[in-house]
Amino acid sequence: MAEEKALNDQMLARRQKLATLVDDLHLDPFGKRFERSAKAQELHDLYDNSTLEELEAGQHEVTIAGRMVAKRGAGKVIFADFRDVSGKIQVYAKRDDLGENYPIIKRADLGDFLGIKGIMMKTEAGELTVLATHLTHLSKALRPMPDKFHGISDVETRYRKRYLDLIANEESFKKFQQRSHIISAIRAYMDKNEFLEVETPILQTEAGGAAARPFITHHNALNIDMYMRIATELYLKRLVVGGMERVYEIGRIFRNEGMDPKHNPEFTTMESYASYWDFTDVMNETEGIFKAAAGVVSDDLKITYQGTEIDLSKNFARAHMIDLIKDRTGVDFWQDMSVEAAQKLADEHHVKYEKYWAVGHIINAFFEEFVEDTLVQPTFVYGHPVEVSPLAKRNADDSRFTDRFELFIMGGEYANAFTELNDPIDQRARFEAQAAERENGNDEAEGIDEDFIEALEYGMPPTGGLGVGIDRLIMLLTDSDTIRDVVLFPTMRPE
Repeated sequence: MAEEKALNDQMLARRQKLATLVDDLHLDPFGKRFERSAKAQELHDLYDNSTLEELEAGQHEVTIAGRMVAKRGAGKVIFADFRDVSGKIQVYAKRDDLGENYPIIKRADLGDFLGIKGIMMKTEAGELTVLATHLTHLSKALRPMPDKFHGISDVETRYRKRYLDLIANEESFKKFQQRSHIISAIRAYMDKNEFLEVETPILQTEAGGAAARPFITHHNALNIDMYMRIATELYLKRLVVGGMERVYEIGRIFRNEGMDPKHNPEFTTMESYASYWDFTDVMNETEGIFKAAAGVVSDDLKITYQGTEIDLSKNFARAHMIDLIKDRTGVDFWQDMSVEAAQKLADEHHVKYEKYWAVGHIINAFFEEFVEDTLVQPTFVYGHPVEVSPLAKRNADDSRFTDRFELFIMGGEYANAFTELNDPIDQRARFEAQAAERENGNDEAEGIDEDFIEALEYGMPPTGGLGVGIDRLIMLLTDSDTIRDVVLFPTMRPE
């Protein structure tokens, strides 16, 4: 109660200062357009290595703007720190220099935005500083800023009020800058390799392209239920049918599923499709994408995630799922076996399974139980069973498996890719098998997308496809242990 009263007292004091700006100083408390000549980091880059004498002789005049985040001194002299998007710079304000302009900074609160015209200098301690010659009030903060020493103690507040997190936490601010730069690096890599960036529908009449539960909405004008997309895959492959040989999309995906440190109901993926490629070509593409992204945060492509060094500079390892299972458990799934035999092996190794599962499902469960967590350095795992890969092409040498891979790092999946299934007859059979799974209780199984099958019947060239979880990649590259730290506005339960 006392804390709430103190907050209200501070807010009242700020509103009184707001009135002072209008009544005594005749200023607009919320300012107008302001032209600056440089950002804080640009000044540091230009003048950090200059001596005090060089700056005095040069009389370098600058105009900056930013939020006041610290204030020291009183009376005739004030030192203050101002922050803009690039960083912080110190400002030195003297009443003798500013005259009637001085009350602007004297009465300013932490959080206020000011424009400062001044001369570059250095203090006796050697700190680069702007000696203010004129001040412009740009915006009044009516609420007190978070404590700069303690930040925001309530983690939920960081996610609910991200703007406060960005104000108080420079590390968080930097992380979201890196996110943007990482996505730009991925786009640059894709563009350089002649991929065309496209946009596909978010609202769809059939949710397909992944095994996931969709969000359902209703279109009033058409009087039909529609689904928010759970993947971009099927529409991108329609474009390949149409002759767009290399396409990609970076965009939001929506899945009506649980939430945990690696899952948010809406998240960002990149999917790409390249005509005449197979999954081995896509391995090369994926490795290139990850190296390009890592280059944003590390010159040598080595990063540290949760205390473990990950080397992204080397060639990524490649291994068949069946070989990895055999290495870890001794179980040899290369042998043909009945469902009953696979279930017996699962029972012996305490692997849970559903009654409707086929052998391929059990193989995948063995991999998830015994292998996934052991894959620390980048590893392409290929050869997934047909039963868990409804959109992937069967392997020519062993039709039980598909030409599909997943990329694992630190025990987590970061990419999923395959030689695309372009046989419309086989695709229909796979969809029908998925529909049967749905009837048997798997509500994440896909339905039958008749329009997509029709598109395939017009002919799709051999194609390699890729899906990358952008948020997980950024978690890895920024050493973040929860997706909420890399999504600006994560989904939260209403207060």
